[in-house]
Amino acid sequence: MQMRNILLVGAAAAVLTAMSARAQQPLGQPNAAVPEMPTKTTRTGKHVNRVIDMWLKNQPVYYAQLEAGGYEEGKKMAATKADYITYEMEHGALDFHQLREFMRALVEAGPTRTGHKTPAVVVTLPISGTTDAVRANTWMIQQTLAAGVHGILLCNAESPEAARIMIEAARYPFAPRVAGLSQGTRGNGSQGYASTVWGVTAQEYMRIADPWPMNPDGEFIFGLKIEIPRADANVESSVRVPGIAFAEWGPGDHGFYLMGRPGTYQGGGETAENMAAARRRVLNATKAAGIKFLNACNEKTVIDQLKEGVMICTGGDSPAADIGRKFTNRTDPF
Repeated sequence: MQMRNILLVGAAAAVLTAMSARAQQPLGQPNAAVPEMPTKTTRTGKHVNRVIDMWLKNQPVYYAQLEAGGYEEGKKMAATKADYITYEMEHGALDFHQLREFMRALVEAGPTRTGHKTPAVVVTLPISGTTDAVRANTWMIQQTLAAGVHGILLCNAESPEAARIMIEAARYPFAPRVAGLSQGTRGNGSQGYASTVWGVTAQEYMRIADPWPMNPDGEFIFGLKIEIPRADANVESSVRVPGIAFAEWGPGDHGFYLMGRPGTYQGGGETAENMAAARRRVLNATKAAGIKFLNACNEKTVIDQLKEGVMICTGGDSPAADIGRKFTNRTDPF
């Protein structure tokens, strides 16, 4: 009897495993529904996403950061000099209603000095960047995009598979085909509120709500935070996932793993050899993949960072950004 029970339990587990594997198989790509990717942009005038306009001019961009926030915070941030706003929900409150109100305030208090409807907004989420965690939490990705934001930065991005699942969750099933990606899974209804934030029709939103530069008509930018040793081990593959536009090395979390609890060591920090090696690996991986690198900048370091190839700096409203813009001869208003 005991042996029979063991066999039954084993058979049931095998069935569940097979069912799970089938459920995770890539969706098909029927020819009638999935067009070919355009080879060049069909759009004219400004992009919805101001960051893309700056990068097309080979200009670095600068961001400001906000930990959650609603309508009143959006009104205050609408006049930011930053090229984009990081809306922090990794450790801040996970509140999609507040995010929608923030985006609504940006629209109502806009446009920006550059003539864009809003500053771009890139969101961090409390999703551990493992394959299983991202797959189980694609609803967060889709809720975030439905609020009308312009991108997502995946924290603790451990593997190329996790990055791929994020990109697929952000794409509509009829988005242009891309080698290495399965059909998108974003659903109908997500275009309603987001299209009003972007100031386009729902039809146009569904056409351009795709990652740039993978899609030359796309308006989303997606990034990876490579901030733990498990992510370091896969960084060269992760940054090459189609749809990834930038990456950063995450000194705060790297320090937890490589240096220990802050206050328990002297000196070192970001200049310690193991920390510098982690940063160098991520920087080199982004350069090899042809995507942008994000790094903290201050008034003393910004020019050296830009010379090294940094294309995203912190401090969008700070003197560091003013120094950087002057160094690269930025002519666009901010």
